[in-house]
Amino acid sequence: MNDERIRNLKRGERGAIISIFAYLFLSALKLTVGQLANSAALRADGLNNLTDTIASIAVLFGLRYSQKPPDADHPYGHWKAEMVASLFTSFIMLAVGLQVFVSAVQSILDGPSGPPGLISAFVGAFAAVCMFGVYTYNKKLSKKINSPSIMAAAKDNWSDAMVSIGTVIGIIGAQFQLYWLDPLTAALVGLLIIKTGWDVFRGAALQLTDGFDENKIEDYRETISELYDVQKVQNIKARNYGNNTVVDITILVDPSLDIQEAHNTATKVEYALIEQHGVHDVHVHVEPENAEH
Repeated sequence: MNDERIRNLKRGERGAIISIFAYLFLSALKLTVGQLANSAALRADGLNNLTDTIASIAVLFGLRYSQKPPDADHPYGHWKAEMVASLFTSFIMLAVGLQVFVSAVQSILDGPSGPPGLISAFVGAFAAVCMFGVYTYNKKLSKKINSPSIMAAAKDNWSDAMVSIGTVIGIIGAQFQLYWLDPLTAALVGLLIIKTGWDVFRGAALQLTDGFDENKIEDYRETISELYDVQKVQNIKARNYGNNTVVDITILVDPSLDIQEAHNTATKVEYALIEQHGVHDVHVHVEPENAEH
């Protein structure tokens, strides 16, 4: 099981590497053309991609560090490195998003400086197509390997494609004397970067503080309750280690069962959660139904 999960992490590295090269190329192109064509929106979009490059590098580092085996300081392994990398990424995105937003607002207050060159619109359209392709690849990959960090990267790819489309709209609008539309689009890009950074922060913080989806807990409870030998699910908790779910559960069984039968029931619970829900590890505590707590 662990070998398969490590292989999945290695597959996830491909998605991070593709994102890194795409973002490096697009950020350099947008920043250069944005400066030459005097487009605040395209420059903001380029800065957005620059933060995404750093984010993808952090994801790659997290994926590789997560593959380290358990050691004396990390007896449960290094699976949470993915989430630490995501948390680091969110801080960068929030800082850059705020900077882009403030700069765009200042441009609006300073007044029009002429329409940006039309070539910047073509660059924005080209970038949108590229990012949609990267998004499609990473989304399929994240579902295949069940990687939260690659899924987060895919969502970021999608938002980047939408940002580029918005950039094109702002630049074209400026060609029709709507000069305020270009810096306004830049401000909206800044807000989107901030929102994406906040979403990444919330997701990473939830996992690092052992938060878990309550709907999944109920799904686990329902699966266990359907087993014949389980009289009641007394308590159930779950937490994530990267893309690995660990469940702790207390079940009540018929007090007439002997030790071997109770052990077999616990084993059935483990197999049910692993086979039906892809849980990584299950800790089952068995108690007689009439026990006093």
